[in-house]
Amino acid sequence: MNQYSQLLNYIKQLGESDPFVNTVEQGSISDAFLDKGEIYPLLHIDVRTGSFTNGQTIIFNVELTCVQQRDTNKEIVNDRFYKNDNEIDNYNETLAVLNRIWTTMYKDFCDKNITSSENPSLSKIEDAFSDRLDGWQLIFDVELPNAEINICRDLEC
Repeated sequence: MNQYSQLLNYIKQLGESDPFVNTVEQGSISDAFLDKGEIYPLLHIDVRTGSFTNGQTIIFNVELTCVQQRDTNKEIVNDRFYKNDNEIDNYNETLAVLNRIWTTMYKDFCDKNITSSENPSLSKIEDAFSDRLDGWQLIFDVELPNAEINICRDLEC
């Protein structure tokens, strides 16, 4: 029964192969972004909750957070729309990462006998944490087969 680690390793591999991602980490989001040596853009994986269904599958709630540091230009800028930072670029870049990862996962799920929510939600992260991070958080559920348990065999149906 290693569905949890298989899911983490699969998403880690996708993040590491993305041309925009420099760092992939996992764990609680409350413990994320604390290392001053982080190299951005960063993909954070957090499996929030899980549940057993009928004994044949396990459902995990997954949060993928992709962030980039905001860079503020010290020069005076009179453009009220774009201002003097890279905020819009950060949102475009991190959204592209999550879009590539989600699209790849969604295509691969069928081959791996995994089902997922079809319409994951996105939340915007704006100037957050101590590093002034911008980005997006993608939240979705996945249902993985639980091949280790056979209800009829294990419970003598």
